[in-house]
Amino acid sequence: MARTKSAPIAKTHEDESPINLERIRQSFPQWLQRFLPSGGGQHHDLHGKAMFGFTIFLLSESLIFASLFVTYILLRTSATTWVPSGVKGPQLSTALVIETAILLSSSFVIYFAERSLDRGKIARFRLLWLTTSVMGILFLLGTAKEWADNDFGLTTGLMGSTYYLLTGFHGFHVMTGILLQGIMLWRSFRPNNYRQGHFGVSAVSLFWHFVDVIWIVLFSLLYLWRT
Repeated sequence: MARTKSAPIAKTHEDESPINLERIRQSFPQWLQRFLPSGGGQHHDLHGKAMFGFTIFLLSESLIFASLFVTYILLRTSATTWVPSGVKGPQLSTALVIETAILLSSSFVIYFAERSLDRGKIARFRLLWLTTSVMGILFLLGTAKEWADNDFGLTTGLMGSTYYLLTGFHGFHVMTGILLQGIMLWRSFRPNNYRQGHFGVSAVSLFWHFVDVIWIVLFSLLYLWRT
């Protein structure tokens, strides 16, 4: 009796690929997988690809801040006198510590806001999201008061110019984050807004974490580094 040959099994594009990108992605920690495109970067994975692109954007922003940090360190270490005579320079105060605690705590608030959205608790999401924005506004108000109370200005040597450049550039990013949060909060009231996912919320949340990490570095350079 003649044996019938079984039809060959069709290979998928994933099998033909020399590198299984999805398997590589799953080897990373869960918190890191959200920033990488799923499905090996297939065309249907719009959320994953967009999130990956936004992560690359934040990496480019990190390079800008890193260049500013390196410039600050080189200028400060090479200067004979960093703080000009007659001024105190940036001072670590109780108010500044409270502002820092508020900003860093807002990262936890926005994290739980995003988790609430994942679970479909839209009212809780809106409350926590708005709370994050308010905490960011409080931080900016504290920065403005600190600027007003400083005994030095933008033209007070390298110390003054670099201080206002760094804190101002960071403050601009905080304002941008608050603006984006406002847009996401407004969009949350649109019917069926999250039917296709919530890339905007995830991206803004990641941006806010980035702003908080940058402030930790700035806080250390400007206020904890004593000569």
